Amino acid sequence: MSGIKGRDWLLAGGLTALGALLMLMNILDTGTDPGEDMAHAVTSRSWWMLPVFAAATIPVLWWRRSALAVTGISLGAMVLHDLLFGWVTRCGAALPLAFVLAFLGALAYDRAKAWLAGGLAALLTVAAVVVDASAGPGAAVLGVPVLLIVFAIGRAARHRTGLNEQLKARDEELRRLRDERAALSVADDRARLSRQLDGLLEERLDHLTAAAESADGLAPAQARALLETIESGGRQTLDDMRQIVGLLRGGEVDLAPAPTVAHLDALLARHRSGRARLTVTGDARTLPATVELSAYRIVEYLVSALADRPDSPVEVAMRFDDDALEIRVNGSVSRGADLKAAAARARERAKLLGGSIDLKVARGQARAVAQLPVLG
Repeated sequence: MSGIKGRDWLLAGGLTALGALLMLMNILDTGTDPGEDMAHAVTSRSWWMLPVFAAATIPVLWWRRSALAVTGISLGAMVLHDLLFGWVTRCGAALPLAFVLAFLGALAYDRAKAWLAGGLAALLTVAAVVVDASAGPGAAVLGVPVLLIVFAIGRAARHRTGLNEQLKARDEELRRLRDERAALSVADDRARLSRQLDGLLEERLDHLTAAAESADGLAPAQARALLETIESGGRQTLDDMRQIVGLLRGGEVDLAPAPTVAHLDALLARHRSGRARLTVTGDARTLPATVELSAYRIVEYLVSALADRPDSPVEVAMRFDDDALEIRVNGSVSRGADLKAAAARARERAKLLGGSIDLKVARGQARAVAQLPVLG
């Protein structure tokens, strides 16, 4: 049934089974006089006691939809049970039912509705013992205070749940603000770099144009030297452009020098885990700066989430292929690790280069595989 969880079935089933057992004891009771521990003799042995009592316990299945309505239905069924069957033993199942409904009402509602549900549960407690053959009406003096204690526990549980939800919401808000701030910072840095690139091109082109115009009338040796200067300046301009464009693609603007794959040993050594291992296979070589930086950042993000305890084993494997760099990061995932956020940052980093990341988590173990294309 929609909205009913497994624990609801266990709760309603347990209360119904307990009630059915007590009703069977009433039905099969052959005594006519009350015993020493009985308040009154049993006055009914009707088999109808079973379904009427079940009408008070089975609705617990739907307490998540309306604990107040469920408590009212249970109270009505219990009053009907009193009127139809009189002095029978019902407190052994009816009192636990009242206590459970008091707790659930306190947990489900704010103050006004919670107290209304608690009041109905208190009436249910009275109905459970007012004509009870075993306990008698006097048991309400003890039952109602116990119910109030259970109700208070439910209110405390709701308060704690509310605090946890508020903390979670604030954490999400702080994370969103942090991401927005990072995005604004990156956008500002990229705008600055764009202006720097525009100024660089204008300055270098003016310089090269002036040099080319001065070549008119020069001797061949001087003209050759001037052309070599122009060629060298052009190459330098292209190199500077590549560096700035690489920074714009990678989003890193304040690293001097930018970290590379060669710095991964130092990265792993800085983490708390003493069981981190790095292996490198293939044709290890210097890659384009953007690939080196992205590879470093991807490993940094994933290792930060996996190596958060001193005993966390982490394995990092780098494989240099002809046209791609493959990165594998394996490690255990602790309950408090924010692996989802780390994977999202790593995946964005890979997308900048047209790469990809595949992350799988099973039985507390995470396995991430990143593929970064090597264009030069």
